Amino acid sequence: MLSRERLQERFIEMVKIYSPSKGEKEMADWLENWLSARKIPFQSDRAGEQYGGNGRNIVACLKGAGDGIPLGFGAHMDQIEPCANVQPIVEGSIIRTDGTTTLGGDDKSGLAAILEAVEDILETDAPHRDIYLVFTCSEEISMQGTKHMDLQMLPCYDLVIVDATGDTGVVAYKAPAMEAVSVTFHGQKAHAGIAPEKGVNAIVTASKAIAEMRIGRIDPETTSNIGRIEGGGATNVVTDEVTFTAEIRSHSMEKLAAELAHMESCCAAAAQEMGASYDFQHELAYPSLSLDLDCPLVQLTKQAMEAEGITPDLQVIGGGSDANILAGHGYRSVILGLGMRDVHTVEESLDMDEVWKAAKVLRHMMG
Repeated sequence: MLSRERLQERFIEMVKIYSPSKGEKEMADWLENWLSARKIPFQSDRAGEQYGGNGRNIVACLKGAGDGIPLGFGAHMDQIEPCANVQPIVEGSIIRTDGTTTLGGDDKSGLAAILEAVEDILETDAPHRDIYLVFTCSEEISMQGTKHMDLQMLPCYDLVIVDATGDTGVVAYKAPAMEAVSVTFHGQKAHAGIAPEKGVNAIVTASKAIAEMRIGRIDPETTSNIGRIEGGGATNVVTDEVTFTAEIRSHSMEKLAAELAHMESCCAAAAQEMGASYDFQHELAYPSLSLDLDCPLVQLTKQAMEAEGITPDLQVIGGGSDANILAGHGYRSVILGLGMRDVHTVEESLDMDEVWKAAKVLRHMMG
């Protein structure tokens, strides 16, 4: 039977395992030991080696005899620093830290909910569909683990990613694509007090370009942001180089391309006005995720929630996850909430009542 006590104990055990992005080896070892102890076959890759990490992606499979499409259930192993020596504090149904680290509810709560649902199937020998368990590394650094995953391990194309903020009931079925942008302006160095007219100030050039960009909420589907700007030195030197980084997100690939072109046109105009040059680099960090509301995966998710007395809250979200990367390879994913609060901060907390409800929904979907 499903056990709330075991669910919480396992979550607390996992958050005490140090598993920052690029450093998930110990967490991967723990998961593989859990799978081996239950005789669940699994495969793992060497993804971390491709981007300077020590983690790996793990895909396990429980072959079923029941009806229904094969389903994958996924969560990521890494968490945001600081995450060494996590000291969880339990206050009723809420678990938080002592304020010196993140908690790891993002996403070890997803791992815990998935494992508890599987535990029940194993203990009761209940009939079930083909189940794939997908545990990824380095999700928090632009989904590097999934970007380097050996996808031959994952023949199942319908996935439930347990990694959304908000309570159980949240079902994200659309998430935007994101372009990562880096721009460097090259001006001309000169003495700012003696011969400033001989210089071309790269900071001023960048400022003119940014001032003409559309930053923030552009439309209901599209956002952009300047994340960092750096360059320059002494005040008596006309700055000859400055770099800024930015991002653009949109649920529309056409709008994403248009906004990227607009951002570059602002850079070109500012450089021409100032007599500077610029380098404009961009990369599609992840593609968009979009499911039809009447697709079998969304309908199955809704039915499982309603069977557990939970009202589905179908959402279009603004963040990216492993689901976006997998969507680019033809996988279909819903992203479920399970009580995470204030993620990526030392104020992070988790509502175990919500994780418990999520575990029951996942168990229902596995049948």
